[in-house]
Amino acid sequence: MSVNYTELATGKYYEELEVGNIYRHAITRTVCEADNLLFSALTYNSAWLHMDEVYSKEQGHPGRLVNSLFTLSLACGVTVADTTLGTTQGNLGFYDVKFTNPVYIGDTLRSETEIVSKRESKSRPHAGIVEFETRSFNQDDKMVLTFRRTGMMLKKNPG
Repeated sequence: MSVNYTELATGKYYEELEVGNIYRHAITRTVCEADNLLFSALTYNSAWLHMDEVYSKEQGHPGRLVNSLFTLSLACGVTVADTTLGTTQGNLGFYDVKFTNPVYIGDTLRSETEIVSKRESKSRPHAGIVEFETRSFNQDDKMVLTFRRTGMMLKKNPG
């Protein structure tokens, strides 16, 4: 059985991504202990702030901090279905990453992505470069993360 990926794509093509558009992502997630522990273990990040409740409280936190790279990965992951699923050739870079408030086990996160800029690709006439800014918030509407990334986005009509 062959798969028609074009029919399955839910991302936006280059022409559909307009500067200023904001996509509020439907996927929300309550971060659990297993998320933090597994991600930290898989990435060999043994920072006490992620693993040791007593240490974290001694540092003035109410509990263990969620691994910030898990937060970044989750926030990026929930954007895919709305922005790039089946319509990108890949990420070109992540930058201007800011962890603006801590994330703790039990926090529920939501994200939104704004199209910041776009331009034609100089080397690939069938694609364009799009800059996305994603912002993530906890259950109290405190921003916990903001980052920018660029993607090589396919054109619907590469003409």
